[in-house]
Amino acid sequence: MNYISELKNTKNQLFKKINILFLAFIFFLFFLDRISKIKVINNLSDNTYFINDFINIDLIWNIGIGFGLLSTDSSLFYNLVTFIIGLVILTLFYVLIFSKNLDKVIYSIITGGALGNFYDRVIYKAVPDFIDLHYNDLHWFIFNVADIFITIGIVALLVKGVFEKK
Repeated sequence: MNYISELKNTKNQLFKKINILFLAFIFFLFFLDRISKIKVINNLSDNTYFINDFINIDLIWNIGIGFGLLSTDSSLFYNLVTFIIGLVILTLFYVLIFSKNLDKVIYSIITGGALGNFYDRVIYKAVPDFIDLHYNDLHWFIFNVADIFITIGIVALLVKGVFEKK
């Protein structure tokens, strides 16, 4: 019986106006990421586009997680990692629903980016990364717009944790 009341509470929280606004924000970030990836995939898939001395657009397909970590040819491992990422996204949705407004912003930014990369893992079986920051021959890991959102959210969460009064 307690499980049913908790489920009703979650449903009531989910449909609060503020949570619906943050869910819309998540999908807005998701669509910004999708638009950027579609543009690059459709227009620059075979070429490197030089913007300036520090940034290029160069499409690569990442089968790992952040920075290419955990890249493998094993479909079982890939699917397991993808499943775990899906569970993390569901957990972020749940935490967001019951959070304070500042936390909702932070979790929304992380979730919007994570959802973008999760979508690619499921649809393309890899994540398109294309932003190449470099100085001369020193290149940072190639990343995408979703990675920017995830990074901003995690940095904000860390900064908030450092300055938050206990």
